[in-house]
Amino acid sequence: MNAQRKTTSHGKRIGYVRVSSADQNDARQLEGVDLDKAFTDKASGKDILRPQLQAMLEYVREGDHLYVHSMDRLSRSLRDLQDVVQSLTDKGVSVSFVKEGMTFTGNDDPMATLMLQLLGAVGQFERSLIKERQREGIAIAKAQGAYKGRKPALDEEAAKTLREMAAQGVPKTDIAETLGVSRATVYEYLRAPS
Repeated sequence: MNAQRKTTSHGKRIGYVRVSSADQNDARQLEGVDLDKAFTDKASGKDILRPQLQAMLEYVREGDHLYVHSMDRLSRSLRDLQDVVQSLTDKGVSVSFVKEGMTFTGNDDPMATLMLQLLGAVGQFERSLIKERQREGIAIAKAQGAYKGRKPALDEEAAKTLREMAAQGVPKTDIAETLGVSRATVYEYLRAPS
């Protein structure tokens, strides 16, 4: 992989943006970068099973140039980061990380490869620290009797309505939309004992 600072003269300029939660602002990540098309996920970077990431990977073609704010926006897993960058550059797609000021084109440059691995490892380490702090915080709260777990998505009345709608054959997607929850939540309530 060769880190360069030039852009492609043909192909499309594609952007990929990822924020961890729905209430985070994604507008700043590629602000000022002129793009032909952008893909945005509101999901964790723990793996690559994100709908817009997968759509972007299918969309890009040889000669395209992908812009991502930073390496940890593409993935917080070093292995996934390396695999995605490698698969893109193998396709003839250049990958630029704006914050790091690095562009990967597929040429072998040991320093660029080292930087990708080093910065990718830092992102993975940060994610591990966050998870460890969450576990420690929950353990302390439990010991103090302050941790009650996550609030249920639905109160008893709404859960009853959900089960009645399901019994009447209402599609799960419609139930989820009516009650303002995800389909996964609908299935979770249907599996739970009443």
